[in-house]
Amino acid sequence: MSKKSSDTSHRPRMDEFNEAAASISVLPEGCISDILSLTSPRDASRAAAISKTFNTAADSDAVWEQFLPPDYRQVIARAVSPVVFETKKELYISLSDSNVILDRGTLGFKLDKDSGKKCYMLGAKDLSIAWHDDTRYWERGHVPESRFAEVAILREVWWLDICDIIPSVMLSPKSTYVAYLVFRITRNSMGLAVPAKTTVGFGGIRNERSYVYLKRPQAWAHDEARAHAAPTTRKDGWMEIELGEFYHDDGDEGEVEMKFQEHDSWKGGLIVEGIAIRPK
Repeated sequence: MSKKSSDTSHRPRMDEFNEAAASISVLPEGCISDILSLTSPRDASRAAAISKTFNTAADSDAVWEQFLPPDYRQVIARAVSPVVFETKKELYISLSDSNVILDRGTLGFKLDKDSGKKCYMLGAKDLSIAWHDDTRYWERGHVPESRFAEVAILREVWWLDICDIIPSVMLSPKSTYVAYLVFRITRNSMGLAVPAKTTVGFGGIRNERSYVYLKRPQAWAHDEARAHAAPTTRKDGWMEIELGEFYHDDGDEGEVEMKFQEHDSWKGGLIVEGIAIRPK
């Protein structure tokens, strides 16, 4: 027997699945909802799609309430525009499909679609940027592609130092998070294809990275490209570079510090939207 046919023989047959679904169907809807709430949002949606037994229960508020963060009411109360929803499933889908802008337009909030863990975008307006208030070096403006009303636009600077902090209590527990600098590069950019340093610190642990580039050097060899960190383009058209990762355990308290630093050359033509923090 071939490996392919052998592997197939171990998969549950459709009649076995139907038998299991029929056994569960005799349970009260509340029990089925409890079972589904112990899975993940993705699994609950899949169960509803493949079985009539789970269909009604999988849409219930009892299930999707468990997938939402415990403090979701407090979070959406800070939204710039009202968050409108009729069911908890509708709210979950809305929060996982697009960012909700909080705190007078300085913070973006979203849920990871598969896990329900909290994601944030710290807007440029609230970032700590060296020389940001000096209009010779930086200007504050808006670009249509940004979710925020204000971004930081670099004219020219030698000392590029971008950092911020976020209280760990805002994040989902028992999660590994990754922080990213989110930016764009203008056509007249200069000095960005040079190595920078990033740091993410939390709970006494500092994750430091060197040879991080905002712009990929043209002369990079293949081995150099693998060894160094280059930016990637997001689905929304912005670019991002990883600053580092950290683990947030249940009950951890403190502040997560994130930094991007490059102090060895003149540079310009950079548009900073913010720092994104999302589960790995």
